Amino acid sequence: MTIEEKLTHFYDTSVEEARRQAEKDVQEHKDSLDAALEEHKKMSLENAASSRRAEIANAKREINKALSAEQLHIRRDWTARQSRLKEKLFAEVRKQILKFMESSRYEEYLCTKIEEAVCFAEHDEIQIYLSKEDEPRLKSLTVKTGFPLKLSDESFIGGIKAIIPEKNILIDNSFEEGYQAAYREFKFDGGPAHE
Repeated sequence: MTIEEKLTHFYDTSVEEARRQAEKDVQEHKDSLDAALEEHKKMSLENAASSRRAEIANAKREINKALSAEQLHIRRDWTARQSRLKEKLFAEVRKQILKFMESSRYEEYLCTKIEEAVCFAEHDEIQIYLSKEDEPRLKSLTVKTGFPLKLSDESFIGGIKAIIPEKNILIDNSFEEGYQAAYREFKFDGGPAHE
C-alpha cells in the first residue's frame, strides 16, 4: 500500500470512527434528553395531579363551609319561626284558658279540684287557695263545696293551690303552672317519624 492509500484508508477509518462516535454521543445525548423529558413529564403529571387534588380538597372545604353557613342560617330561621309560632300558639292557649274561666264549666272544674284536694288530704288540715282572678267566685265556691277557701296574694291565672302543712305537700292545680310546664316542654316534632 502506498502512502496515499494508507492515508486514504486512515482518513476513511478515522472519519468512520468519528462518525460512529458522534452517532453514539448523539444517541446517548438523545436518550438522556428523552429520559429527562420523561422524568419532566412524570413530575409535571404528578404536580398537576397533586395540584388538582389540592384544588378539589380546597373546593370541597369551601363548599362544606358554605353549606355549614347555610345550614346555620336555615337553623336560625327555623328556630325563629318555631319561636314565633310557639308564642302565637301559647297566646291562643292563654285566650282559651281565659275563655274557659268565663264559662259555667269553670266553677264546676274548681269544685271538682277542691273536692279532690280535700279527699287527698283525708283528715289532715288543708288550706285551699283560689287565684286573685277568682275573687268574685270565692263565696259561691265556699257555699258549693262546704269548705273554707282563701284568696291567694298572687295570681296564678286560675285553678287552685292547696297546702297540707302536716305532710308538707303542695297541690298545684293552677292553670299558670300547667301553662308554664306545657310552654317549657313544648317542642315542634315533625317529619315522617312523628306523623
